[in-house]
Amino acid sequence: MDHLRIATAQFEHRSADKAHNRARVRELAEIAKQQGAQVVTFHECCLSGYAFARHLSWEELQAVAEPVPDGESTQWLIQLANEFNLTLLAGLLERDEDGKVYNTYICVDANGLIARHRKLHPFIHPQLTPGDSYTTFTLHGWNCGMLICYDNNIPENVRATHFLGADILFMPHVTMGTPSTRPGAGYFTADWKTRATDPTSLRSEFNGLKGRAWLMKWLPARAYDNALYAVFANAIGMDDDQLKNGCSMMLDPFGDILTECRLLGNEVVTATCVPEKLTQAGGYRYQQARRPELYRDILNQSHSAHQQVVWLSSDSEEKKDS
Repeated sequence: MDHLRIATAQFEHRSADKAHNRARVRELAEIAKQQGAQVVTFHECCLSGYAFARHLSWEELQAVAEPVPDGESTQWLIQLANEFNLTLLAGLLERDEDGKVYNTYICVDANGLIARHRKLHPFIHPQLTPGDSYTTFTLHGWNCGMLICYDNNIPENVRATHFLGADILFMPHVTMGTPSTRPGAGYFTADWKTRATDPTSLRSEFNGLKGRAWLMKWLPARAYDNALYAVFANAIGMDDDQLKNGCSMMLDPFGDILTECRLLGNEVVTATCVPEKLTQAGGYRYQQARRPELYRDILNQSHSAHQQVVWLSSDSEEKKDS
């Protein structure tokens, strides 16, 4: 495998404003191209918007969603990939031929759709259909996978995707600043509108346990334990009535941060994946030392019914990280 240059981006999307969101994707893709990127990844539902979907009726949700790959947004993304000679990854709400709606992430290049992942654990709207499979594919000779936001909070999903071949995992999110029983968690209270005059208040919260410090509890572990490159993309700014803090970043198989977006605004950063790290990292050795006969049956045990993830209103009784 050759070295691979990947960019991860963050921007403030607008709810259901596809023209605005496409314009931001285009701007950041062009900057990433100037940085020497071959692949550019954006956040969950970046083309459609995200949290606003919780307010929609079933008919309104279907109206926002689009077919993949024949829908307007996917075809636009393919044209953009062709124009810049890039591989692009972005998220949207998908409607299939049966009318089911999914939280979907797609990868395209100039030749068309390369891969599509439907979120395994969707919760923003009760009528979203969960995906039922893992997603792996090849880019520039590298084996890759996708998991969307909450999918990544379940370690088994990351391990399974890696064992299916993925050495690079794309992890699009709209997260942080959410209610939780975890100490220090909750909505961001600083005012996004004053970021130019009072960046200190925002950075204090963004870097703390409501934001980046929570991310650092688990994101490096996913990369380290599985000896893979973790490419995290997140929204920044207002997502409907909720504030998100970006921190889009890339981590290597050692769990070390290669590059990270740190602006209080739209940004894209690029880093290089090298194949040597895949086998140099400790996680590679630990996987060779596994003894599945000890825990195969344990890991297959069923558990209690799935608990709905809720951070959609401040008065929700059940509050989980997402």
